[in-house]
This record gives sequence, structure tokens and C-alpha cells, in this order.
Amino acid sequence: MSYVYLILLLPAVGSFVAAVFGPRMSRRLISWLNVGVVAAAFALTAMAFLQLSAMPAASRQVDLPLFAWSLLGTTTLHLGLLIDPISLLFMLIITGVGGIIHAYSVGYMSEDAGFSRFFRDMNMFVLAMLLLVMSDNFFGLLVGWAGVGLTSYLLIGFWYEKPTAVAAAKKALVMNVLGDVGMTLALFILFWNLHTLSYQGVFSGIGSLPGPTVTLIAFLLFVGAAAKSAQFPLHVWLPDAMEGPTPVSALIHAATMVTAGVYLVARCFPIYDHAPVAQVWIADIAGFTAFMAATIAVAQRDIKRILAYSTVSQLGYMFMAVATASYAAGLFHFMTHAFFKALLFLAAGSVIHAVAGEQDIWKMGALRKKLPITSLTMLAGCLAISGVPLFSGFFSKDEILGNLLSQHHVLLWATGTITAGITSYYMFRLYFVVFGGRTYRGDAHPHENAPVFTVPLLILAVLAVIGGYLVVPGAWDLVGSWLNPALTRFGGTNVALPPNWPSMGVSVAVAGLGILAAWNLYGRRDLAEEPLSGSVWAFFRDKWYIDELGELVIVRPVLWIGRVITAFDERALDRLVMGVASLTGAWGESLRPLESGYLRRYALSIIVGAVALMAYLAWRG
Repeated sequence: MSYVYLILLLPAVGSFVAAVFGPRMSRRLISWLNVGVVAAAFALTAMAFLQLSAMPAASRQVDLPLFAWSLLGTTTLHLGLLIDPISLLFMLIITGVGGIIHAYSVGYMSEDAGFSRFFRDMNMFVLAMLLLVMSDNFFGLLVGWAGVGLTSYLLIGFWYEKPTAVAAAKKALVMNVLGDVGMTLALFILFWNLHTLSYQGVFSGIGSLPGPTVTLIAFLLFVGAAAKSAQFPLHVWLPDAMEGPTPVSALIHAATMVTAGVYLVARCFPIYDHAPVAQVWIADIAGFTAFMAATIAVAQRDIKRILAYSTVSQLGYMFMAVATASYAAGLFHFMTHAFFKALLFLAAGSVIHAVAGEQDIWKMGALRKKLPITSLTMLAGCLAISGVPLFSGFFSKDEILGNLLSQHHVLLWATGTITAGITSYYMFRLYFVVFGGRTYRGDAHPHENAPVFTVPLLILAVLAVIGGYLVVPGAWDLVGSWLNPALTRFGGTNVALPPNWPSMGVSVAVAGLGILAAWNLYGRRDLAEEPLSGSVWAFFRDKWYIDELGELVIVRPVLWIGRVITAFDERALDRLVMGVASLTGAWGESLRPLESGYLRRYALSIIVGAVALMAYLAWRG
């Protein structure tokens, strides 16, 4: 499988060429090159999938060395690749959905002055994300992790002339660095105790460590995962990241980067199997995050921010799954979420492009006939994320909820079920306000976009519809059977339970009630403005005042401490330094006349000094 190296090399070449030669290349050539390298990486990933599928289930794992990075004492840090069912699932999504988004970007960014820079950063991101999921050790994962953080910073702040984009990029970087600190500390503890960072070495030896140490490692790893995957309270960067171009939102903040935390917890299943306390905390945080983000989404006006909070909420479902050892169910939802959320973001981008950049849903309306393909594909995405039967989200979300109820996590199940109803409500609120009604409330002249927009939407819409049929309750579970051998190594447990039909029935009914409520409020009336108000609605609109609380508790105290240190530096340290400098200057000025340049004076000074020295020595005895 030596061709697997090319999966990393291809986006690296695309990024390099776009960076060095892009400004002098035609946009058509840049497009073909950068879309082509990701498409070729997907083709090679599909080849690896077929080759691994032909192997016996227990031996579906290929280790490929890269090179030695450095020597720490007697231990050498290696970079290598691990191709197994977990990494291949992520590789298929990164290159497959990523390739579709790259193709869409050709049309969306066609008039942008930073066209080559955009594809440079997009391919650099694909490279970093692939390294993250393909690495066979924690050190390589950390290198990819940092690369993903850097490229997301560049892409969020792509339109650097906008102050809001720059602020959003810095906020994302700071929040991710906070998570990186937790993850790095976890790796230090692992290396200190086990003298290795390879997955094989760590997972084989994790059971020999004391329980509190394993729990601390699990919590610190989750700090990194929570920052990347926007879990409370480190979620605040993700909605602001919508300042970047819409394809960036689709690729980084819907389909790939924000699921890196889910990958980390799933990959580290042997650690979390030995840390039940950490699992309980992670599940509770995830449940709260899912509910909180869903309630915030119901009162937002910006079409991309609604989808951003939806992403935060759906990530909560994935973490609830992996935190309760339903690893395959969580990764299955990652896959279906990549399909329908990328579709929803790209459809939102199609709408934004058609209405001259407007993002306020209340300045849209009646777009169903003007944008028929966009409307139809957006509807498919809304049905999928709402968990309507026969759409992909129904299969993955209900598997998570069913497993929660079967394991007697009743509170988590109830939270997830209520959140499912809220999700269907706010998604169809978005759909009815944007595409329903009889009156277009904006100032543009919208019309359906070119095929470079609509063809990717149609492909993703098909995947959002049929992607869930890999797991049909009571019939087959292709995702679970594919992932299970990798998830049960090292004595791990992957919870795979029979379908919970009562849970499924309640979930479907609640989702239906959410759609019905949205239709009653927004679908059957031609509204010009949000009909809801009141303190509760304002609480949701203002995002639970979490940003304001962070400003009060964290930002202001830090700024105050900074001002105190600055004042001390200016009034004490600076004055002390300047005083020493002034004293030295004055001393130099006083001695300056002695340097006259007359040899006779120098000779006289030497004689006087010698006489004085002899007199002193004579006096001393």
C-alpha cells in the first residue's frame, strides 16, 4: 500500500503550487489542479478501502513508516501512518466531501482576488487533517492537530480586510490553543509514564497506570477535543467562524475539523474505557451542549449562524455516543452529519450568492421558485438533520438515542430527544422563512446559480438521503461491522445494541411536532419579521449571555491584570532602566574631559596613579 503516501503528498503539492505559482497561473488551471489533487486523493483512499476490505476483519491494519523526527533520551519519536477502519472512514469523508466542496468553491470564489491563496489554504487544511487521522502515534496526531488549527485561522480570517473576520480568526486560534495546552499536557503525562507515544504502546500499557492518572489523561485529552469540536464552554469560537467564506464553513466547521475531537475520543477508546468518571462528565457536557446550542439556534437571524449552532448541537450527539462507548454509532453520525451539514452550508452559500451576499433570513423569502434546485436540496438537508424517517440523519441519530435509552442513560436520552424536536423546529423555521411565503423581502434579483454550484448540491443531497442505509435497524449494520475490529482491539468495548423501537417512535414523533410547530408559526403565514419575542426568546437570541459572562469573568479580569502590569512596567521598571541609563550617561560625561588626546596628560595621570598606589601599599604595611 505504498501508494497511500500519495494521499498526503497530493494536497501538499496542490498547496505548494498554488502558493508559489498561483498568482501567475490562470484561474482555470488553479481550479483543475487543486480540485484534481483532492479528487485523486479520494480515488487512492477508495483503493485503500477496497484493499483493506479484502483482508480478514481481524487484520485490517497497515502501518507505514515515514521518518524519525527526533531523539528524546533513548526514545526516538517517529512519524508513521496507520491505515485501519477508523482512519479510512475519516479519510473518505475528508477527501470525498472535501473534493465536492473544492469543486463548489471554484464557482463561489471565482470573483475573489485571493483565489489562489484560498486554494493554497484549503489544500493545506486537507493535508493537515489527513495527517491528523492517518498518524500512527500521538506525536504525529499533534502535528496534524496544530496544522489544522493554523489553517483554520488562515481560512476564517481569509477576508482579512474585514475587522470581524480578523477578530473571529483570533478568537478561534485562542480557543483552540487553550485546548492544545490540555492535549499537550496529556501527551507529556503519557510519555513520562509509558515512555512512548505510539498508539500500540500507549493502548497496550494504559491499563498498568493508576486510575487517577488515566482519568487525568482522559480529561486533558477531552479539553483538546472540546476546543476543536466546540463543546461547552469552549464552543464560542465556532459561530463567529462563519465570518470566513461559506466553503470554509462547509469543509472545516461542518464536515471535518470540528469532528477531530470526536475522532480523538474514538481513537483513544482504550483510555476512556479505563476512565469511567471522565466518560460520565463528557456525556453530561455533550448533552448540555446539544440542548443549549439548539435553543440558541431557534432565535438567530443569520443563516450561517443558525447552521453553526446546529453543528455545535450535532457534535453533542456524537460525544454522547462515544462517551457511552457507542463508538460506531458516534462515527456513523459523524459520517451522515458530514453529508447533510456540508449540503446545508453549501445550499446556504448558494442562497447568499443569489441574494448579493445577504445573510439575514428575514431579508429573504419566497425563494422556492427562484432557486428551485437550491430549495430542493436544502429541503433534503433539513429532513435529514431533523431525523425524518428514510433520510440519513434518522438512522444515525436514532441509533445514538436508542443506545442511550437501552443503557439506562434516561436523562441523556430525554435531553437528546427534546433536542431533536428543537432541531427540526429551527431547521424548518429557516426553510420556511427563506424559501416559503409569497414575498421576497430583499433588494437583490435572485436566480438559480450555475451548475458549478448546483451539481455539488445534488450530489450531497443524494448522499444525505441514502447515506443512512449503511445501517438499517434490525437488518444490517455495515458501519458497525467495518469499525468493530478496530474498536475492540486492546480489550476495548464498542456498544452495539438491538434497535430500541420505543425510542425511535418517540424521537420521530417529537421531530414531527417540531416541524409542525415551525409550519404553524412560519410556514402557513407570509411574515415580514420574527413573530416571537419575550424574555425567554431574548435569552436564546443573546446566546444564553455566555459571551457576556466570559467577558465579565475572564476577559475583563485579564485585561485589568494586563493594565496593572503595563502600568508597573511603565512607571517602575521603565523608569528604573531609564534612571540607570541616565546615571551611566552622566558618569560618562563627567569622565569625558579625561579623554583629551594629549599624551603628556596621559603620562602624568599614569605617574600620579602609580605614586598613589605605592603610597597606599606603603601605608598598608
